[in-house]
Amino acid sequence: MKNILMATTALALTAGSAFAEDVKIGVILGFTGPLESITPAMAAGAELAMAEVSESGALLDGSTVTAVRADSTCIDAGAATTAAERLITSEGVSAIMGADCSGVTGAILSNVALPNGTVMISPSATSPGLSEVEDNGLFFRTSPSDARQGEIMTAILNDRGITDVAVTYTNNDYGKGLADAFAGSFEAAGGTVTISAAHEDGKADYSAEVGALASGGGDVLVVAGYVDQGGSGIVRSAIDAGAFDTFYFPDGMVGTKLNENFGSELNGSIGSYPGTDSEGASMFFGLATAAGFDGTGSYSAESYDAAALLMLAMQAAGSSASADLKDHVMDVANAPGTEIFPGELAKGLELLAAGEEINYVGATAIELIGAGESAGNFQEIEFADGVYSTVNFR
Repeated sequence: MKNILMATTALALTAGSAFAEDVKIGVILGFTGPLESITPAMAAGAELAMAEVSESGALLDGSTVTAVRADSTCIDAGAATTAAERLITSEGVSAIMGADCSGVTGAILSNVALPNGTVMISPSATSPGLSEVEDNGLFFRTSPSDARQGEIMTAILNDRGITDVAVTYTNNDYGKGLADAFAGSFEAAGGTVTISAAHEDGKADYSAEVGALASGGGDVLVVAGYVDQGGSGIVRSAIDAGAFDTFYFPDGMVGTKLNENFGSELNGSIGSYPGTDSEGASMFFGLATAAGFDGTGSYSAESYDAAALLMLAMQAAGSSASADLKDHVMDVANAPGTEIFPGELAKGLELLAAGEEINYVGATAIELIGAGESAGNFQEIEFADGVYSTVNFR
């Protein structure tokens, strides 16, 4: 299929883009809410790719790209839907980089993107349920599903000889999906989940929840929550009560706020979030540093890749319209073709304009699989001296 599509690219470029335009791409993330400390670097990653393409002049006869931000809130599906509708109907975006949290991403896809035929590429919506949702070929993600994350968590815990854990999860699609995926994997590997209990975000006191978790027992408390919300509240209450002193933090909990909130209290705790030690990752970190933001932040690299894939798919289609680019996302993301890394988007655009194939490797060694999602790479973290650092890649 790829060869057939690429064979028509040169003609499509001539017919589909007669003059330069200002292409608008929506960036919808939780700028407020339980991930607000993580999203600035995510937006910066996406906008770095857009600036790179605009400065190159290589997209669709010299078109520029403008990012239009909107707040998903991460947790309020109604507000997220309204924000996405504004992006499409008022701002006229061609596609959406986002959303971030799984629940609002599903709401936007069903209520806004599908009716309007708008392509979405999420950098961080990880619910396994999104692999099965009806999307008419419009939805992709550069982050791996939590089905994969559950396997990674199990492997890390097993390697450390941890066989009994308690689990707390934020009471939404992300938290429940991750908790279920992890429990299935961990128990299949011979581990025991002593208790798995939901917590609500936004509470001032989590002593009751921690009491229930402590009564179940477990060597480690797995916190499938949000670092700017109930997840940190659970951790504070657990430490203060002496209920748990070692924690496992999946992706939604990994951010510099952990260091700020707890410091050395977390020494010995572990966790994981998407990331790779690939050549592209190093290149992206350098670009991010030069641009003035932290490229090692959760999902910043995935955001760069999501935006890059949108623009490369536009070039392959010869059009910025979602109806045209949606059939090219998988093609530009995967082999065969010339490998394209961060900082090389102009090269990729030029090759596509010449009718050649590319394989976008990007900042995360991206490879899109059947459901339009990343096959997935993770970095393992450990807390020592009051901060976390990466100790392994999987």
